[in-house]
Amino acid sequence: MSPPPRSKRDSSNGIDKLDYDAARRPLLHPDAESDSNRRSQDTSYAGSFFEQVAEGIMDRDRQRLQREAVRWLSFVWAIISCLCAGSITAYSLYGHIFQSKLHYTQFQVNIVSITAELAMYLPVPAFGYLCDRLGPGAPSALSAAFFGTGYLLAAFAYKSGPPPSAGGHGWPFGVMALAFVGIGMGTSCMYLSAVTTCAKNFGRGNAKGIALAVPIAAFGLSGMWQSQVGSRLLYVRNPDGSKGDVDVFRYFLFLGILLLCVGLIGFFALRIMDEEEMIDDAVDELERSGLLAQDEFFTQAASDHGYGTMETRDLSDSTFDFLQSEAERLKAQAEEEARKKTWLLNEETRRYVSDPTMWWLAGGFFLVTGPGEAFINNLGTIIGTLSPPDTAATTSAATHVSIVAITSTVARLVTGTLSDILAPVAPIHQHRRGPDSVSNSLASLPPASRKFSVSRITFLLTFAFILSLGQLLLASGWVQNHDSRFAVVSALIGAGYGAVFSLTPIVVSVVWGVENFGTNWGILATTPAVGATLWGAIYATVYQKGAATGEPGIERDPSDVLCYGKSCYAPTFWAMAVSVWLAMGLWLWAWRGPGGWKKRGIAV
Repeated sequence: MSPPPRSKRDSSNGIDKLDYDAARRPLLHPDAESDSNRRSQDTSYAGSFFEQVAEGIMDRDRQRLQREAVRWLSFVWAIISCLCAGSITAYSLYGHIFQSKLHYTQFQVNIVSITAELAMYLPVPAFGYLCDRLGPGAPSALSAAFFGTGYLLAAFAYKSGPPPSAGGHGWPFGVMALAFVGIGMGTSCMYLSAVTTCAKNFGRGNAKGIALAVPIAAFGLSGMWQSQVGSRLLYVRNPDGSKGDVDVFRYFLFLGILLLCVGLIGFFALRIMDEEEMIDDAVDELERSGLLAQDEFFTQAASDHGYGTMETRDLSDSTFDFLQSEAERLKAQAEEEARKKTWLLNEETRRYVSDPTMWWLAGGFFLVTGPGEAFINNLGTIIGTLSPPDTAATTSAATHVSIVAITSTVARLVTGTLSDILAPVAPIHQHRRGPDSVSNSLASLPPASRKFSVSRITFLLTFAFILSLGQLLLASGWVQNHDSRFAVVSALIGAGYGAVFSLTPIVVSVVWGVENFGTNWGILATTPAVGATLWGAIYATVYQKGAATGEPGIERDPSDVLCYGKSCYAPTFWAMAVSVWLAMGLWLWAWRGPGGWKKRGIAV
């Protein structure tokens, strides 16, 4: 019997493999278009997921490396900026030339330096505000404009000769003073933009001391290398062919062009990294600490809706609930990215200026930096008082500018490094401890710190005393007629002054944080302007009186404006030493007194 036709066995006996495909392809042969013929990675969801994760990790690492590269490049350029910004510290290199060539009196020489000091320090809060709000690039660009204009104007004012008030035909004395206003403002802009960059990029780590000490030390070195360039390269030839004083005109042109370029590059090179994260952390910590209380927003909501004069207990439950919801809404608005930073920085400024210990710190800074600035600005004329008029000095102002710069730099680096190694470990948000914060309740417990620690205030007091020793040696007459000994005085004062200028901003960053560092340090840095003005005027008065009366036993020309002898400077430096000792007392009070940092559990 023959087999039945295929059409009759379909339904009864199942599907035969020959019936699978009319093309009679083997049943197990992979389809050319089937998924199994494609590469596994094309259809592996797991492989695709892990590939995306790997790419995300690589992209994140790449961004992190880019941020670190920008952070360190900004640090390098901040150091370069500070290496150039301190040109005003070389004022003694040419201050005495203003007397001999332009016939300025000692008062006029001091007026120029005091004008520069005032312009350098008084606008610092405004420049710090710009740093905090707009970033460090803006004040760096401003410094280029100030320096370029100031030094070019000073160069041509010098070239014009003695002013009419001195019997000459040059530009008026006021033009030179105006030029140094620009130089002073340029100095503060460039210095502050560089230091703020370093403070914010590295101030929350364990190397905040050295991160600030290095650019501040570089600022001290700027006067040294610039004075050497002026005295060794940009000098005038004496009639006998020997090397003379610095060529002030060419020196000012050199500084103007150099600083113009450095400031413009700083506009692009100085950047603060991860600032948004720093602001967010600060706001969160304020909320946790209890310092950012709801009462503040509740009060604002009550005032907005006409309940500002009523006590909370007098409000009905419904009104209280309504105001509470309004306070939450205001709080949410305050935390918007566009407003959060401004609100936080304003709050930090308010807390800073309302802290009594800040004023004790500022008072001591005023009493120390004023004498230091006056000494540096008058090095040249002090040296002239140490030897009789008919005796050639065995030392020069350029040499002592370099000594002050070197010792100041070494002291800044040493104190910055040692403070990182030996100072107590400071929690990042220790300055935001509020009455309701957990950290505040633990403030009385021994902090987790090094077994052996030395407070930064101890370093500050030690180096302030070293500075006063230099003033005492000079005031005692130990250097008179032995100008080679003046190097010891320059070294002691340079070391003390440099350490104080390095440690004080570090203390500010530790006690009050780095989020508002530009503004905070700017407010404190105005005090040297008043100090330099006061002590510069005192020194000039004593000097002029000594020039008028003369030194006993020394014949002098009554028309001579120069002074010789102890009477030219001794009373000034006795008073300066006392001023420094008073500053040490104020710092001790801010540290150990009632309500001081020690009592508040702030590791400084």
